[in-house]
Amino acid sequence: MKNNRLGIGFVGGGFIARFHIKSMIGVRNADVLGVVSKPRDTAEETAALAREISVGDAKVYDSITEMVADPKINALWICAPNYTRVEVMEEIVHAIESGKGDLIGVTCEKPLGRNVKEAKKVLELSQRVNLLDGYLENQVFSPSVVRGRDIIWARAVATTGVPFLARAAEEHSGPHMPWFWEGELQGGGVLNDMMCHSVEEARYILTPPGKPRNWLTPISVNAFTDCLKWQRPEYAKILADNSGGKTDYINRPAEDFARSLIEYRTADGDKMVVETTTSWCFVGAGLRLSLELFGPEYSMFINTLDSNLKVFFSRNVTGSEGEDLVEKQNAESGLMPVVSNEAEEYGYTAENRHMVESFLAGKRPSENFSDGLEVTKLLMTAYMSAEQNKTITFPPDGLDDFIPSVAKGNWNPKTQKKV
Repeated sequence: MKNNRLGIGFVGGGFIARFHIKSMIGVRNADVLGVVSKPRDTAEETAALAREISVGDAKVYDSITEMVADPKINALWICAPNYTRVEVMEEIVHAIESGKGDLIGVTCEKPLGRNVKEAKKVLELSQRVNLLDGYLENQVFSPSVVRGRDIIWARAVATTGVPFLARAAEEHSGPHMPWFWEGELQGGGVLNDMMCHSVEEARYILTPPGKPRNWLTPISVNAFTDCLKWQRPEYAKILADNSGGKTDYINRPAEDFARSLIEYRTADGDKMVVETTTSWCFVGAGLRLSLELFGPEYSMFINTLDSNLKVFFSRNVTGSEGEDLVEKQNAESGLMPVVSNEAEEYGYTAENRHMVESFLAGKRPSENFSDGLEVTKLLMTAYMSAEQNKTITFPPDGLDDFIPSVAKGNWNPKTQKKV
């Protein structure tokens, strides 16, 4: 590596890849040098963004193999759609094993796989060619989450005891791209798309600093899913129109609301409980991330819409729709919170800084594919619980081969009774 800098290539050039690239402004010792994506014009736009904001002289590659073969690129960030996870990793591994090129490491956006079998395959492939691996779970790197965890464990836990309850939620009005709404392509609905964040940040904040994640052992999972808004005819039509008629939420919906309760036992024998809620039905200023922590004599609260910057626009202020104030913005008038630096606030900057520094040091990142696999196991158990309408002891039999009904395209809460 020239001057101990990491050359990064992006697999995927959509919304999340651009979020990562914008965050690279705050990351030293890294250059965004390549993008490969379908369609090609998406890759061209994303590469142009990297050059425009001076985070690297990015160019577009015709294939992942071509990018691996470029000696200037040392690591790949996988931001392609969920249904391509295994395919992408197989091409990376084949390129390395066939002598086309070499890499230090690879990172992957959530989820690691659409189910446990896929997540295990991604982990196994990375280990087969000795790649350092980083799981891109941004919320565990959010400054508020990291700082809150440090304070709670240093001051409150030390004097009054460990916490016993964490509540985490992520809510917005729905995904950007049509494929996200398709259970078979995405791997599920809002539970798979967003509960991964809530499960992992809660697991992170309940683990003492310096302790491994397996300090917490999952005991049981109870979950509920439903399609509350987007199966209504007027909203199902919006999804159908946006997808050229492909998305059919009348007959093939995915869940737009999900909740779970996960019970853990600590290495010291204490019980901890995590409540999570996720929704594509939230109508508010925009994306809302919240986290609460409760212990014997303390509590902690985070809500990204409680911003320190707000603006008010009267009805006479007009303009086009956009997301210039907050991600998943739902209005352009009234009193609006503004998240002034979303890449920083949501944890992308610190996340990518950690991944880059870990790869340059030859160390496995603290948030890695093993964590991504554990999250997938918990999410699949939650789907199992929701389908069976009962609490499931973790880990359940058959978890490795389990595929949720919604991911098979045969889940419909309006026509099916729970088992």
